[in-house]
Amino acid sequence: MAQPHSDAEGSPIIAAEARAAQVSSDEHPFGRPGRRFDRRSPFMIGLAGAAGVAVTYAGIQALLAAGQVLLLIVVALFLAIGMEPAVSWLVRPWFPRWAAVTTVFLVGIGLFAGFLAAAIPPLVTQGGALVHNAPDYVNHLARRYPFVKSLDERFHLHDHLQQSLGTDSSHLVSGALDAGRMVFGIISGIVIVAVLTAYFMANFPQIRSSIYRLFPHDRRPRAILIGDEIFAKVGGYILGNLLISAITAGLTFIWLLIFGVPYPLLLAVLVALLDLIPVIGSTVAGVIVALVALTVSLPVTIATIVFFIVLRLLEDYLLVPRIIGRTVQVPAMVTVVSVLLGGALLGIIGALLAIPVAAACLLILRETLLPSLDRH
Repeated sequence: MAQPHSDAEGSPIIAAEARAAQVSSDEHPFGRPGRRFDRRSPFMIGLAGAAGVAVTYAGIQALLAAGQVLLLIVVALFLAIGMEPAVSWLVRPWFPRWAAVTTVFLVGIGLFAGFLAAAIPPLVTQGGALVHNAPDYVNHLARRYPFVKSLDERFHLHDHLQQSLGTDSSHLVSGALDAGRMVFGIISGIVIVAVLTAYFMANFPQIRSSIYRLFPHDRRPRAILIGDEIFAKVGGYILGNLLISAITAGLTFIWLLIFGVPYPLLLAVLVALLDLIPVIGSTVAGVIVALVALTVSLPVTIATIVFFIVLRLLEDYLLVPRIIGRTVQVPAMVTVVSVLLGGALLGIIGALLAIPVAAACLLILRETLLPSLDRH
């Protein structure tokens, strides 16, 4: 290159090029490799340590930046795993997998859309009425029940509600904009989860195969058995939990209609959402419904409390064993701890996914780590 050479290149470069022509051979056209770097040298150790810290820091920053997106991906993956038992049940020689996936997905979207179409108008109406009439309910309860009156006198509940509802127009506009952004975020999140769930459902066999190929050949059969058991636990828990939540919401709606408790649909939907949260969800829902039932009468409130106690017993000892069965076997202590940790880390979604994740971790520990520790 750059022939002919001139004195401007410098004699060291010209001498090195002459030496390069001598060391080149047919066996080693680019010369023999030089001495390898000493990986134990202080420079290489420091370089490797600095690179490890930099890569770890960059990975943590990437996870934090993509936290919301990763959360949506995890939710979509869990939904796809939850729908996989229904898809596998539909697949037949004359009914291919793509048709089963399409059927399950369209049925799920249809049920969700039908629920929204039927529930949103009364939910909006009842929710607006509840907010508007909240100060009157506080006055009504204060006149009827002395302990509510003492709470109102101590914490000024009526004044705080009046102040919150009587804000000026600038605050109302700001609140409307915030609500619009929140609704847009919820809708966009639902759309993203729906699209990702469809992709995961359609490609679940390929995803499953790719995961199992990460294991060594001699351990792959056992990994398949354990992995399929985990998928079955997650899927059974998600479908069973949704069904149990729908049953409790329906029973609550019927009860509230019979006793004339206001806002029955709004409270039933709230019960359905809170009942998805293990351990504490149904208890919180019962407390909220009982407080609203106070506006009717004290006997109705007591009856509502008894109803929720019976409903909790019915759920724990009849619905859960028959619907979820022995699919998810998690000790009570592990359930409480996992729900608390999941809620602290990922909020409501973390609490919802805590039990199947805990069941999967217990299965892995029982089948892999504990036998190895027992042998040594």
